[in-house]
Amino acid sequence: MMGRAAFDRAAWTKYAGGKLEAPRSKYHAKPQEVDGVRFDSRKEARRYQELRLLERAGEIADLELHPVYPIVVVEIWRVGDRPLIDCGRYTADFRYLDKSTGATVIEDVKCKATRTTAYRLRKRLVEAIYGITVTEV
Repeated sequence: MMGRAAFDRAAWTKYAGGKLEAPRSKYHAKPQEVDGVRFDSRKEARRYQELRLLERAGEIADLELHPVYPIVVVEIWRVGDRPLIDCGRYTADFRYLDKSTGATVIEDVKCKATRTTAYRLRKRLVEAIYGITVTEV
C-alpha cells in the first residue's frame, strides 16, 4: 500500500490494483505510438499512417506533425505604436504539400466531440490571420 505522500505527489493519478495510472482522456481517446511518435488518438495515428503511405507513393511531400500557428493580433485602440497581443496558439495535426495541386494542406483529425467552441474559434482565427484553410478529417 502506498503512503499518503505518494498520493499527494501524484494527485493527478489514481491508485488501481497496486499501480498508478494516468487519468483517462477527456474524450476517451486512447493514445497510440507509431514510428516513435505519440498520437493522442488511434484515429490520428491511422491518419498519420495513411499520410506516410501517400508520401512514400510520391503523392504528397514535406509531411509535418503538429505545426504550431501563433494567434497574434494588433491592438487597434491605441494611437501610435500598436502592440501585438499574443492570444494563444493553434496546433494542427498535420501539414503537407499536395503534389497534384501544389497546395499546402493543413489537417486536423476531429470527431464530433472534439469540435468544441474553443477549437472552432481558434481554427477560424488562424484561417483569417494566415489566409489558410484547415481541413477536418
